[in-house]
Amino acid sequence: MCSYIINGGKKLDGEIDISGSKNASLPILAASILSSGIVKLYNIPEIEDVKITLKILEHLNCKIKRNKDKVVIDSRNMRSKPIPEELMRKLRSSVILAGALISRFKEAEFTYPGGCDIGSRPIDLHLSSFKKMGIKINEDSGIIKCKVDEIVNTVVHLDFPSVGATENIVLASVLSNSEVIIENPAMEPEIIDLCKFLNKMGAKIDGIGTNLIKIIGVKKLKDVSYTIMPDRIEAGTFLVATVITRGNVKINKVCIDDLNPILYKLEECGANIETGNNWIKIKMLKRPNKLEIKTMPYPGFPTDMQSLFGALLCTAKGTSIITETIFENRFKYTQELSRMGAKIKQEGNTIIIDGKRKLNNANVQATDLRGGVSLVLAGLCTKGITKIDKVDYILRGYENLDKKLNKLGAEIFFEV
Repeated sequence: MCSYIINGGKKLDGEIDISGSKNASLPILAASILSSGIVKLYNIPEIEDVKITLKILEHLNCKIKRNKDKVVIDSRNMRSKPIPEELMRKLRSSVILAGALISRFKEAEFTYPGGCDIGSRPIDLHLSSFKKMGIKINEDSGIIKCKVDEIVNTVVHLDFPSVGATENIVLASVLSNSEVIIENPAMEPEIIDLCKFLNKMGAKIDGIGTNLIKIIGVKKLKDVSYTIMPDRIEAGTFLVATVITRGNVKINKVCIDDLNPILYKLEECGANIETGNNWIKIKMLKRPNKLEIKTMPYPGFPTDMQSLFGALLCTAKGTSIITETIFENRFKYTQELSRMGAKIKQEGNTIIIDGKRKLNNANVQATDLRGGVSLVLAGLCTKGITKIDKVDYILRGYENLDKKLNKLGAEIFFEV
């Protein structure tokens, strides 16, 4: 079990570069097998979720070469075979490999995926969409087998704009003789990045970033080189870290438009923000103002930022309210913040936070990826030593978080 030891109370100051997007890298890695050749990807973050995804691809007989942020996938000799349960259970996004395998081999076999325990996150929407596309599904003892002769022309309406289901529908239909329309798809920037990657390979996807996506199947995709978009949640993390420590930081290699919902809320709580082409300068001189936040699918406020703002608002003036509409178990981190003196009350899918000037240092543990980072943020603004256990969750989604924070003047140490 790994831990972070934080000597808090230091203001962050300086410049930092943002890594490639976790939530774009994973589906694009899955999509890379559709070329049946060699794909070169750049700006891939060195995180645990990427390592697991690459292990799955190697299990499927892909050859992988990695050099820092560059990954080369050779899928020419790839074979269709069941994805091992121990790998599927390590991350939620492993399920999107199903769509890619169906597209290339007309079949896929896998178990239910794992990942952070932040809610039920069922894959029913994935499977019902597959059935609508003519894919036959057989479930037995937790093993899911998918098989199809040919994807049918169809319209798939998503009752909820699920990111994973949208990705799986797109991946399953790009190599076909059919036309598939998705109504009410997810519109997250990471979906856009996946579709841009596929179109560069020769796919025909229209309506990218809108509430109606049309996929016209093609017979073959080509080898490409592609650079992954920056991670908007990592950028949001350093923005909040600057505000909670009353710091002054320039954040480089970002896409401003993707961060607008986060920037609006940070300005509302009192931060001074300046933006350029691909950078943000943020400065905080005072105690944050209270906020009301409601998570929503993009372009609403991202659920992945909810816990980070939860930590920030524990030190705000007045009473803040956060409502979570995406995942029902995403408030586990509040119990750990309470150990640090936070005043938080939960009522259903809403938490009410009575801000206070200072939190206390304590020994706490991460409950999931983003919840774990909320504890890091709380530890940064708290004088004294805070120990955070189970930071393996954090390593799944952040590249060198401790080193990047230390570059900005924090004192955070990794302990095995």
